[in-house]
Amino acid sequence: MSKKLCLILGDQLSIRISSLLACKKKEDLVLMAEVASETSYVKHHQKKIAFLFSAMRHFALELKAANYQLIYTKLDDPENTGSLTNEVKRLIAREKTNKTNKIEKIEKIIVTQPGEYRVLEEILSWEKLFQVPVEILPDNRFLVTLEEFKKWATKRKQLRMEYFYREIREKYTILMEGKKPLGGKWNYDRENRKPPKEKLKIPKTYKQPPDQITQEVLALVAREFGTHFGELEPFEFAVRREEALAALELFVEERLPCFGDYQDAMLEEEPWMYHGHLSFYLNCGLLLPLECVKAAERAYYQGKAPLNAVEGFIRQIIGWREYVRGIYWLKMPEYLQLNFLQAKRKLPAFYWTGKTEMNCLRQVIKETQKNAYAHHIQRLMILGNFALLTGIRPLEVSEWFLSVYADAYEWVELPNVLGMSLFADGGYLASKPYASSGSYIEKMSNYCQNCSYKIKEKDSARACPFNYLYWHFLASNYSKLRSNPRLGMIYKTYERMGEEKKAKITLLAENFLETLETK
Repeated sequence: MSKKLCLILGDQLSIRISSLLACKKKEDLVLMAEVASETSYVKHHQKKIAFLFSAMRHFALELKAANYQLIYTKLDDPENTGSLTNEVKRLIAREKTNKTNKIEKIEKIIVTQPGEYRVLEEILSWEKLFQVPVEILPDNRFLVTLEEFKKWATKRKQLRMEYFYREIREKYTILMEGKKPLGGKWNYDRENRKPPKEKLKIPKTYKQPPDQITQEVLALVAREFGTHFGELEPFEFAVRREEALAALELFVEERLPCFGDYQDAMLEEEPWMYHGHLSFYLNCGLLLPLECVKAAERAYYQGKAPLNAVEGFIRQIIGWREYVRGIYWLKMPEYLQLNFLQAKRKLPAFYWTGKTEMNCLRQVIKETQKNAYAHHIQRLMILGNFALLTGIRPLEVSEWFLSVYADAYEWVELPNVLGMSLFADGGYLASKPYASSGSYIEKMSNYCQNCSYKIKEKDSARACPFNYLYWHFLASNYSKLRSNPRLGMIYKTYERMGEEKKAKITLLAENFLETLETK
């Protein structure tokens, strides 16, 4: 007698995931496990661990209600072996000598493509280790298969997301009028950069009080991971699909209408702004990308949200999200080691503590500590921009981002940080470094108003460090970046500067970087 073993990973919490669809409810086994190895390869934010463990336990109840033959291992189960490999090994051994004395054999292990290369390598070792065939199925939650992306990429010298995004729009007939984009334009990016100058009335985000299962998980996390980064409570994330759908509905009704205009804006004490923070739920399977896209598209046709907001939201999901996943699997494992600008500085301690005089960094890090979340501009133009300008090692920056955000998995985090934020791939993903002086932060936020540094000063001791670090970065990487066509005008401005001004910028930057290494 034989059966299949279906493994469900912690970020695959969808009843329609490909591995479950290949499973026979009455015959096959489904395994889910909370394992220490997945909490410790980086020290994840306490809220992220609590979120995933609670969501897993609630999903397990859904599987049992649907009559799947589920085996679920909690982290504190006495027999928990601490890793996915050993939990699979333990289950195979158990099935060979079960209580009925019938010899049962696991004929095949089935799993959906994992989201991280290291997990894939672990799974690929099982066939030899256990002498059992392992079938890895495509992740059917995504709109583009890895094979489709590879085929698209081989046709092009430069893999620009915009053209990829347009093809997906056409393929799924999203915001289209025949073969043309609705409204006549493919994107409304230029309309989506309004600074938060007026008094904005930002609706409250979705909150779900913890039920008994979540409270048990919170106690577990407090006990086992209390030394990890971040604040565990208050914990108000959705942890069931029904709650995630409610979060989507609330976003579409209340925040989507202004999302486009202010998607790049930042304000103190407003960590969520008009964003949906639905990536928590998308990336673990509680929500599916196409249902989020269709919900936003309906809002436009019903007159509830403008086209620039709806298109901007949809582009993040079917464009950027699908694109970075394709880049990740196309370039791994080599991508992990790229360091085009030869950045060597260690990650400053204040990334973990928030103790810095730079108010923009302090605000975003403190909000990250509290919420395990920051929106994309905070990540790119403050945290990533600072790491780029100061030459912090890409691997350290990537590990930090992977550790602290509840929506972070390596497939989405690594291309965004290493490629987009740090230009460590030399322009494979982004056409230019996303470097900026403090003027961008002043325009798009109110952070500068309460900062110890002076945003209007460019080359004094109290000048905003972003101002002189920006020019120092360009000067330090002149040989690698001067030929970049998108930086030509900027370099011409630098070249016209007087030698005295250049020397002052260099001195200020080097003094700042020297003190940075001691913090």
